[in-house]
Amino acid sequence: MKRHIVSLAACIGMSVAVSAQEGNPWIHDPATITECDGKYYTFGTGGGGLISEDGWNWNPGGVRPGGGAAPDVIKIGDKYLIAYSATGGGLGGGHAGRVLTMWNKTLDPHSPDFAYTEAIEVAASAEDEDCDAIDAGLFMDPTTGRLWCTYGTYFGFIRIIELDPRTGARVEGNEPVNIAIDCEATTVIWRDGWYYLLGTHGTCCDGVNSTYNIVVGRSRNVTGPYLDNMGRDMLAGGGRMVVDATDRQFGAGHFGRYIEDEGVEKMSFHWEADLDRSGRSVLAIHPLLWEDGWPVAGDQFKGGVYEISSVRRGYALELAVDFVRHEIPRSRFWMIDPNEEVVSYPNQTLEEVIGTWPEGDIPARIGDWMNRPHQRWAITAVPEAGGYLGGQYYKICIEGTERTLAASEGAEVVTVPAFTGAPEQLWRIEQLTDGTFRIMPKAVQSDHSDTPDDASDTCYVLSSAADSTPTLARYDFSSDNCKWKMVRK
Repeated sequence: MKRHIVSLAACIGMSVAVSAQEGNPWIHDPATITECDGKYYTFGTGGGGLISEDGWNWNPGGVRPGGGAAPDVIKIGDKYLIAYSATGGGLGGGHAGRVLTMWNKTLDPHSPDFAYTEAIEVAASAEDEDCDAIDAGLFMDPTTGRLWCTYGTYFGFIRIIELDPRTGARVEGNEPVNIAIDCEATTVIWRDGWYYLLGTHGTCCDGVNSTYNIVVGRSRNVTGPYLDNMGRDMLAGGGRMVVDATDRQFGAGHFGRYIEDEGVEKMSFHWEADLDRSGRSVLAIHPLLWEDGWPVAGDQFKGGVYEISSVRRGYALELAVDFVRHEIPRSRFWMIDPNEEVVSYPNQTLEEVIGTWPEGDIPARIGDWMNRPHQRWAITAVPEAGGYLGGQYYKICIEGTERTLAASEGAEVVTVPAFTGAPEQLWRIEQLTDGTFRIMPKAVQSDHSDTPDDASDTCYVLSSAADSTPTLARYDFSSDNCKWKMVRK
């Protein structure tokens, strides 16, 4: 039997119990998150930026010369193009500004290849112009290979210009096109034949009183018109909500999209103020969902007690133990006495059934949801286990016990008596673009004959092999076998 220890930390290729990332995620106007040599980077207003080795813990260390405001980054071929703004946006009391671009072979400041080219100007605005040259957003059209840049603020129009993807300079003779008003920090993304213009609406730079929120319109053409779900043109102030404030975080701005895998997308932005982080501006990463063709921020996953149900049939993940009858008197509906007192009975308790469970490992199965102790899973973050882009690893235990779901030899699933922190007992839980979840072990032992010696790029996820059989299988977004619903109890 051939055995492999398969690490899943890098299975996405490039590649939430708290609302912001861990470490020191302090940033304003973050650029789209970009991967470089196994690390994640984002840059912000004022120069510099954040670096993360796992996508969850972020710390200062990014280097970007030029200062200025609201940068963006895009990888083109084997180089990185950075756009940023010098003044503008009413900074310093004026609206004159410039958008500049520069290149680097790497984003790693410790690499011998790290060297920025001289910045070149691609757009400018005068004091009395009806558009501020600030808040650049870069977009490479996957259908044409053409490179575009949006810019502008509340002080006038949002404009789009075309850049040369070989030089980063503005295409000679290209004239800007007005595409929106009443927003800033714009960017364009493409999906299923539509161009989407994401913009930040509301007020910024006022801490907890900032009203920033992210809105969207879409068009069949990159230069617009961009209409929202009600047919309102963004040139007339339209825009459908993507994300706004929470109970504790305010001022969502500067959208960035990161595609990890088919059906696995993340959106980055900043909170102008996070009450749980001294009211500071912090980096945020949420799942990016698609509802009826529109992008919307997904809910951040939080620990708690859950029903975990397979999308395949709707059956719930449970321990493979004998069913213990709940001894509540049966109601004989044909003999009901209308004068009889109505009683509220408790649910079956763990103490009533745990003595019937065997010791040692217990297999898992899928069965009818009955809200029984062997079906209630307590999901808890394990901070010391690190994380992945926008999330951290969790342990999944039967509520009230240490009995833990684990990836077992042969790419199967089992429950073990106690949590040890082993990689096979750690799970990443990611919301997919359709709102369901994939549940992935950090590592798995595999004896599959078709598993290569180096299988670190294989994504094994919790799957339903049949109506009652959970297993681990290769991730396939097109299959409901790989998808789960998480219902908090």
